[in-house]
Amino acid sequence: MSYLHSLYDALVSINVPSGKAPAVVDAMERDMLTQLASKSDLENLRLAARTDVEHLRLAIEADIENLWLAVRSDIDAMGVRVDALRRELRLEQELLRSSMTIRLGSMLVVGLGVLFAALKLT
Repeated sequence: MSYLHSLYDALVSINVPSGKAPAVVDAMERDMLTQLASKSDLENLRLAARTDVEHLRLAIEADIENLWLAVRSDIDAMGVRVDALRRELRLEQELLRSSMTIRLGSMLVVGLGVLFAALKLT
């Protein structure tokens, strides 16, 4: 508070009326207490900001881990679907191969039958 007395003395020395100097000192003291931050205020703010950043970092890490787990489960599910589709495709290919073999064999038998019938007639 010695700075307030020094301020008062400085105001009086430059011919500020004695009634006005305390009002200036009081206004300045009020502004300093309400408007300006002290070192402890700044330190408290720094600690609060550090705590907030740490909480945010932990929350982001948890979100990333959850996202990674979700992506991994989606990839595993897609792998299962792809395997099922491969099996289904192989079965369809086997069925198509069998069907084509039967058709080709049938066409060969009919063609040979027609050929032998044509040879008997001639």
